[in-house]
Amino acid sequence: MHAALKEASKSDDFIQSAMTIHHTLIHFSYYNSVVNHEMIHRDLLTMIQLSKVEIHDLNTLKNLISIDGIKLSSNLDEISLSLIKGFIYVQLDSNLNEGLLVNVADMEKGYRSNNLSENEFSVIGPQVAFVEDLDTNLNLLRKEMISDKLVFEEQIKGSLSKTRVVIVYLDGITNPQHLNTVRQRLMDLDFDVIFDSSTLSQIIADNGNTPFPLYMSTERVDRVKFSLLSGHVAILSSGSPYAISGPTTLFDFFYSPEDFYLPWVLGSFVRIIRYVGVVFSVFASSIYVSVMTFHHSIVPQSLLGPIIESRANVPFQPFLEVLLMEITVELLREAGARLPSKVGQTLGIVGGVVIGQAAVQAGLTSTILIIIVSLSALASFTTPIFKMANTIRFLRFPIIGLSALWGGLGITIGILFLLGHLLRLKSFGMPYIVPVFPFRYKGFREAIRLNYSQTWVRPPYLRPLFARRYTVQKHKDIGDDLNNE
Repeated sequence: MHAALKEASKSDDFIQSAMTIHHTLIHFSYYNSVVNHEMIHRDLLTMIQLSKVEIHDLNTLKNLISIDGIKLSSNLDEISLSLIKGFIYVQLDSNLNEGLLVNVADMEKGYRSNNLSENEFSVIGPQVAFVEDLDTNLNLLRKEMISDKLVFEEQIKGSLSKTRVVIVYLDGITNPQHLNTVRQRLMDLDFDVIFDSSTLSQIIADNGNTPFPLYMSTERVDRVKFSLLSGHVAILSSGSPYAISGPTTLFDFFYSPEDFYLPWVLGSFVRIIRYVGVVFSVFASSIYVSVMTFHHSIVPQSLLGPIIESRANVPFQPFLEVLLMEITVELLREAGARLPSKVGQTLGIVGGVVIGQAAVQAGLTSTILIIIVSLSALASFTTPIFKMANTIRFLRFPIIGLSALWGGLGITIGILFLLGHLLRLKSFGMPYIVPVFPFRYKGFREAIRLNYSQTWVRPPYLRPLFARRYTVQKHKDIGDDLNNE
């Protein structure tokens, strides 16, 4: 077997077939996810079969194919690159050292008008998203990553649904331990119907009793590409427009592809804003309950008057007041998500303004709490991943309950329970809050968006086989060169 074909055969979407035409055995090799099958049958196979010419060499075969740009090649790099771009490699059994490269790429597949990212929107950068068709998604990845190290491993799961599930990784970069963990969990999977990749991520999760997402779920092609380049393993399934990747850490869910399209100073600033927003969203309402119930003395006297005035006509305890407003916000958010987009936006804006103003005038809540709950809801929207945003929304309620029982002590207890739970979580066997625990100081370069000159190494806690992403070159200032002359 040719060396280029041997390397490509690691991927399950690589097809090798042979056919006897006019007493001559012809070998065909191609990537199934990037070629146009209609073009292969119409312009390649049919033209060869209908011809009456005896095929003695590659030049004779080349003249029979009605496709422009056919190349005769035996170069390893040229063959590998051409196969990934959608060429088919045609060889004669009498000469397997060289062959014809025929361009049968499917140029339209993958880029359609309806595969734009909707739930993970960014102002800067590509907007291409996955769709429900698995072959289209594999085609998108092949076009985005022109490398023979990109490997697809396909399995059929679901005794009734017969769902195609594909493991995607970069050979020579991804740690085999993570890859074997994914393989084993999918092989052990015994389920009748696989509805979506999100369902799959819950079934193979390390801990099924946690509100935290243990694997990245995304519709964006560029996010999956970045995950693969970092050393993650991705999983795609037929019928699902989402891909999951792992192992992931808690900090991965606060990254946005847009961070890397902005200058590193702005990217770091936006990412820090997200961290602050998460803390504010989880603890703002519970701190209000704690202060209003147990810790009046810490309120500055200049602020005490407005608080007393705003709560003078409120008949409820702070806990019930906060609970009422938080549930109202969640109802508005859920209703807005279920309605058509234009109606949902109108409901969210009008409903929030009308209900909030009416609640204050009726004496059901204070104006200060309206501000806190509104900012808390806004802060939860800064999280780029929808599943993590839902987790943050959920965490507010138990901490609010603890603050109503024991004030600041209750919030502290809630934080300790939360940290203890996070310490126990794992993603494909890797600790969930690395690099905080186990402590890896070099891993903090990934938590904050740094300059590209400082992020040339892949995350060390993923233990990639090849650590270097790229080579850093320091360029001299042109002015210094002129001065030296």
